[in-house]
Amino acid sequence: MRGAAVTVLCGLALLLGAGPALAHTRLESSDPADGASLSTAPQRVSLTFNETMQPGFTTLTVVGPDQARYETGDVTANGDTVSIAVRPLGPAGSYQIGYRVVSEDGHPVSGSIGFTLTTAGPGAAAAASPAATAAPAPTSSAPVAAESAPAQPAGDGGAPIWPWIVGAVVLVGGGVFAALRMARG
Repeated sequence: MRGAAVTVLCGLALLLGAGPALAHTRLESSDPADGASLSTAPQRVSLTFNETMQPGFTTLTVVGPDQARYETGDVTANGDTVSIAVRPLGPAGSYQIGYRVVSEDGHPVSGSIGFTLTTAGPGAAAAASPAATAAPAPTSSAPVAAESAPAQPAGDGGAPIWPWIVGAVVLVGGGVFAALRMARG
């Protein structure tokens, strides 16, 4: 009987010890805030995560209601915050900030947040001019769709938990069965 108790306790210790390994990077806040309505466009967008970010593997995009991209320059990382400069925004409407980051533990995490610009920015006049929309428009629409695809809300990229639960149940059940057989014999 003592063997069965030890087996059950070992199985429970394995189950309880697996919790911290399942944690991944998560977005904690943003500037502008998700769902915010702004009358003036931000000059920079920033995302703050619960872990330190690796700047070399981080991608940020800012896509407007006209499907144009408005981010400019390189992504900067300062501890748990990543940011990128934004060129003057265009038409009023919904803007999406897409991100793909890699945390200290090497796991990639992607998603998007949005904000609404209530007053058209100076970028709207540049987008409406004939010179800006002449030749580049057809070629720029394909990369925007391809590059904004990772910005769609996605899972955290981690492994599913159900195989671990099934494995733990089989392990504990097998231990209990073996202990009961040994107690009889």
